[in-house]
Amino acid sequence: MRHLRSVAVGALTAWCVLAIGACTSATARRSAAMTESSRAPAPPIAEARPQPVTSPNGTRLDPYYWLRDDTRLDPKVLGYLNAENAYTDAFLKSSEPLRQKIYQEIVARIPQDDVSVPYRKRGYWYVTRLKAGSEYPIYARRRDAPDAPEEVLLDVNQLAQGHDYFNVGSHVPSYDNGLLAFAADSVGRRQYVLRVKDLASGTLLPDTIENADPGIVWAGDNKSILYVEKDPVTLLGFRVRRHTLGTNVKDDPIVWEQADTTFYTQISESKSGRYLFIGTESTVSSEWWYARTDDPQLKFKVVLARERDHEYSVDDLGEDFIIRTNWQAPNFRIMRAAIASAGDRSRWRDVIAQRDDAFIHDFEVFQDFLAVAERSGGLRKIRIKPWAGGADRLIDADEAAYTAMFGANPEIDSNLLRYTYTSLTTPLTTYDYDMPTGTRTLLKRDPVPPPFDPANYRTEYLHASARDGAQVPISVVYRTGFKRDGSAPIFQYAYGSYGISTDPNFSPSWVSLLDRGFVVAIAHVRGGQELGRRWYDAGHLLNKKNTFTDFIDVTDYLVAEHWGARDKVIAHGGSAGGLLMGAIANMAPDRYRVIIADVPFVDVVTTMLDESIPLTTGEYDEWGDPRESEYYDYMLSYSPYDQVAPRAYPAMLVTTGLWDSQVQYFEPAKWVAKLRANKTDQHPLLLRTNMEAGHGGRSGRFRRYQETAMKYAFVMGQLGINQ
Repeated sequence: MRHLRSVAVGALTAWCVLAIGACTSATARRSAAMTESSRAPAPPIAEARPQPVTSPNGTRLDPYYWLRDDTRLDPKVLGYLNAENAYTDAFLKSSEPLRQKIYQEIVARIPQDDVSVPYRKRGYWYVTRLKAGSEYPIYARRRDAPDAPEEVLLDVNQLAQGHDYFNVGSHVPSYDNGLLAFAADSVGRRQYVLRVKDLASGTLLPDTIENADPGIVWAGDNKSILYVEKDPVTLLGFRVRRHTLGTNVKDDPIVWEQADTTFYTQISESKSGRYLFIGTESTVSSEWWYARTDDPQLKFKVVLARERDHEYSVDDLGEDFIIRTNWQAPNFRIMRAAIASAGDRSRWRDVIAQRDDAFIHDFEVFQDFLAVAERSGGLRKIRIKPWAGGADRLIDADEAAYTAMFGANPEIDSNLLRYTYTSLTTPLTTYDYDMPTGTRTLLKRDPVPPPFDPANYRTEYLHASARDGAQVPISVVYRTGFKRDGSAPIFQYAYGSYGISTDPNFSPSWVSLLDRGFVVAIAHVRGGQELGRRWYDAGHLLNKKNTFTDFIDVTDYLVAEHWGARDKVIAHGGSAGGLLMGAIANMAPDRYRVIIADVPFVDVVTTMLDESIPLTTGEYDEWGDPRESEYYDYMLSYSPYDQVAPRAYPAMLVTTGLWDSQVQYFEPAKWVAKLRANKTDQHPLLLRTNMEAGHGGRSGRFRRYQETAMKYAFVMGQLGINQ
């Protein structure tokens, strides 16, 4: 099912008519127009077939519902998607030299040969290697002994042969280091196949488990694994099963089962290795179960039964659980409780108290220290606290806007914290931080070959006033020599959902924009968690529109403050950030020259009414339940698909993946079809469907940047930049 590479104008028009159906004469005349300058063919026109979509709050007609095909085999649907791809290819043909130039620039900033900083676990040092010309990693290890030879665990390049898409979601050695369980996805729909490799012989065992989450844990017997089975329709992980090697997978016993479809399930191992955990979480609630790794029966007990609006997570230290919890602490706190009495919350005691000015993301337990990942001042930071008492301290940073995050820290008895540091101008840098002394050791800075030089770029951290007075943080980066005279193009990015914060991280692809005079800006809009839980609460459910207006207000601020030109603003977002793109396209189309929407969630109401669509039921606490009139009306008022109207839209490039499990391909396909039938402008509207991939796009460390280069070339073409 590869998309067409090129189609002549007549053939494409005929294909559209035959495969998709007739269109209105007015739309046909407009779409058939072809300028002498572009020589682009007419865009494909999808037939409108109004279909009722019912709900307790009324019935709507969806003219393009027919583009949904769960089998992904309908020739008319595939015909439309292929025709859109052919149209996009034809339209972008003139920009192909620039696209390839940008692609070569980006990949030149990625070292051909590279190796990660080794980390130690159970007597071995583990690394990830990348070889020149290869798309995929090699996972390897060495025994912790002098002159020990390297042992290749997995060469993903070999596993990926014959597949258009391939991803290894996890690889986990057994406790005795003799076996390796791993999860692989060759479609892009995140339905992983689990296999086990005998590391002594290098052979794959016959055991094959399909339709699973990538998470795997070993039982203490070194001959059985726990995994999460997915519902084949909703793709929700709902059962934990135990597989004993050499037995029939169909007979795998159920260890634990999730009955509530609004919860997601995961499995993990405690840092000490003494416990296995089953974690189950919804948007606003969580529950954890534990069993001793050496228990032959693996009898799981609940830490604390789930409660609405209580989120927590656990790890162990000696005879205690260390718990991150939002119990009476909106920004979370760290508490400690004896394992034997953890179910009695009155016996939990504070380790790190709740703070109004800092949000606690995560923690790492060590024998003598606790490391806490916090967000304060809108930035991701790391705080160290000694268990023996004494003041805690933040790890120092080198720049005003940055991101510090935990690295690999699998050993609980270490005094070294592995962490990473990055900013919009600093490539990912790995340090070991000596917690007793407070000194840090630089282990690696991801190499970016010349001519890149961090000294040529500057980053700033700004704030824009939203229309209701909220101060929205903005991370900006630009090339040295930039003049703030209001003439530059602005590339503005945001996400703004699920409490996920968009950190100012280094991007090798953004350098190609900066070197052409762009200012790149990250709008830290509400719906993320940059300023704590209140920032998220103010940007979801019945406050969701704040996400969209924040983005627009940031645009207005940057233009008013002469960071760039009003007629050169580019907006970019993906997934739930694609919803943001769809919303601003309807709410403020005049503010943007180009909008790029990757795998966008744009048909909010129809999707949230359909519990058979993957992930729907788990999203009610994010968007609302449209079966309730209050949420139905509010969601309908901003849903990009429903709010499409006859108006002028900016130039737009929309991407999707046929096998997307997060946002189904038919949402962006329907949206583009409806936009094309309604828009009153002559600006280009392009849809690119990756026929071999899912939500994350193409696999491979280089191939994925072909799509990035395509987007940038499209943007530059609209701005008249040809090199």
